[in-house]
Amino acid sequence: MTTFRFLWKLVSYRKVLYMLNALAWSLIYLAPIVPGLLTKQFFDELSGHASYTLGLGSLLTLLLMAALARVSFVLFGFVTDVQFRFRIGALLRRNLLRHVLKEPGARAIPVSPGEAISSFRDDVDQVEESVSWSVDVLGFLVFAAVSCVLLMRIDAQMTLWVFLPLILVVSAAQLSTALLQKYRAASREATSQVTGAISEMFSTVQSIQVAGAEDRMIRRFRKLSDERRQAMLKDTLLTTSLDSIFSNAVNLGTGLILLLAAESMRTGEFTVGDFALFVYYLSFVTQFIQNFGKFITYFKVSTVAKNRLMSLLQGADPQLLTEHHPLYLRGKLPDPQEDSHTAGGGVEAGRLERLDLDGLTYMHPETGRGIHGVNLSLERGSFTVVTGRVGSGKTTLVRTLLGLLPKQEGDIRWNGRPIADPGTHFIPPHSAYTPQIPRLYSDTLRNNILLGLNADEERMERAIRSAVLEDDVERLPDGLGTVIGPRGVKLSGGQAQRSAAARMFVREAELLVFDDLSSALDVDTESKLWDRLAELRAGTTCLVVSHRKAALSRADRIIVMNQGRIEAEGTLEELLVTSEELRSIWYGSEDRDSDSRK
Repeated sequence: MTTFRFLWKLVSYRKVLYMLNALAWSLIYLAPIVPGLLTKQFFDELSGHASYTLGLGSLLTLLLMAALARVSFVLFGFVTDVQFRFRIGALLRRNLLRHVLKEPGARAIPVSPGEAISSFRDDVDQVEESVSWSVDVLGFLVFAAVSCVLLMRIDAQMTLWVFLPLILVVSAAQLSTALLQKYRAASREATSQVTGAISEMFSTVQSIQVAGAEDRMIRRFRKLSDERRQAMLKDTLLTTSLDSIFSNAVNLGTGLILLLAAESMRTGEFTVGDFALFVYYLSFVTQFIQNFGKFITYFKVSTVAKNRLMSLLQGADPQLLTEHHPLYLRGKLPDPQEDSHTAGGGVEAGRLERLDLDGLTYMHPETGRGIHGVNLSLERGSFTVVTGRVGSGKTTLVRTLLGLLPKQEGDIRWNGRPIADPGTHFIPPHSAYTPQIPRLYSDTLRNNILLGLNADEERMERAIRSAVLEDDVERLPDGLGTVIGPRGVKLSGGQAQRSAAARMFVREAELLVFDDLSSALDVDTESKLWDRLAELRAGTTCLVVSHRKAALSRADRIIVMNQGRIEAEGTLEELLVTSEELRSIWYGSEDRDSDSRK
């Protein structure tokens, strides 16, 4: 997609608003035409060359009216400009975020979070700036056309000298295009590196302190900052140099015009009013030349911004960036749409009766490890535990099933129907998932559990009880209204895991997927959690990744993973007899359970 087409697609998102903005700024830049003619009339009257007579009072009144009209146009122009810019920026961020959220979790963004944030902020702002300046250029072009006609009627040769700097400006901008794009891309990349480093330091501050790595991190941050400073310096220096070229070209043209005007007045070809009109328009024409050069610079730089934004799409259709969607900027937000299959909705509506995995494969490109050819079936209401040693592929299996990793081979069938896009299908109310490390936010416990879900108090209470969290809620200073801090730092590890479990239970999904949920729980609390989960078993299917005895002993079926494949499966009693791998896990877990009791 070319830069012009990319910007045009954004403009077409709100054509009427863009046209109103263009009209406003055209009127703003056309407004000086009338004061210029009034100034000419005033000086011609003083010199006795006026073709018609206006009193001083009339001239002042007309000048005041013209000034008030321009102020009104400016206010209108700023309103339309802000409204339009905000909408196209919001559309870009909305489309980009939607794509990122739909990608498998392991490849949501191809860069660090800091770099992605930089694109969301700086690159979108750059695109906004380019589209906004297009309106200014349009308005100035209208003014230049009208003023050119008026100035040509006074002196054609002198008028040509006014527009001569424009040729120099355009030429300079075109010659500097490649270098400008290179420096702007480098400055954006350096800024992303600094932003990413800050994000990493804040997220791993305790690890840095424990390792005594403060000095090393500071040296690394200082190095990245120096690299950013150098890149920004080159970018700013080139941009400022171009501005200098634009300004000096205009000044050169201004000097030539003044010399020609002086000669014309000496020979009597110019009236004082003509000279006043020419000088009055000259400042606006030179401003047009400068702004035209700036627009070319912005347009070229927006190519860098567009390419960086499209890199976040990771090869997806570039049209996704500029797709037109509604933006809910006023009034009440619409309620999140839920799928039609609620409990009791029947097989046709999506209720899970059977889930089949056939030859599911995903190998991590960095290590070559993962899962290969996994065949698995889950019946409605079953409690299946996936176990195995560290690195055996347990987490990779559930993440590939849920679409958080893109499956490379194999099929997933829900009630016999193939699931083409697991990442879109395996979300509430089809399924709910709790990862090994739950993601909590600096908000109230209630909002962390609901995450925007509209659930009544009875449903909330059931979820809290199922997660064995009711006693903890009572002890919190503000109950569910307690703010738990960044990443839930005010909660213990077990409370954080059970809060994530409550988040899963409140969605009343058909399939519940637990990835080592109880790793931070004591034995008694873990036992309560699995017992209460058993109360849901009549209508809920559970897939649990765990090596803990409390989970293994309650399983209908156990899947033993080894080196990315299913080594054995069956009941606990069967596998304790037939599977050496499970015996090792089972008897090894006695020591871990004993440690947790201590």
